[in-house]
Amino acid sequence: MFDFNQYLGFLAFLTILTIGFWLMIFLVSFIPYWIGGALVEHFKLKKQKASQDE
Repeated sequence: MFDFNQYLGFLAFLTILTIGFWLMIFLVSFIPYWIGGALVEHFKLKKQKASQDE
């Protein structure tokens, strides 16, 4: 049915597909967390600067 080269190609394809899937899951979960933390810190610094100016 399959010879050895086709089997290795299929395994390489599955490996790359799986790595891509988990990378996508990681980025989809990590990037909003990163952006949210940056926004919270930005607002804290803005509030701190406003309280120092008064």
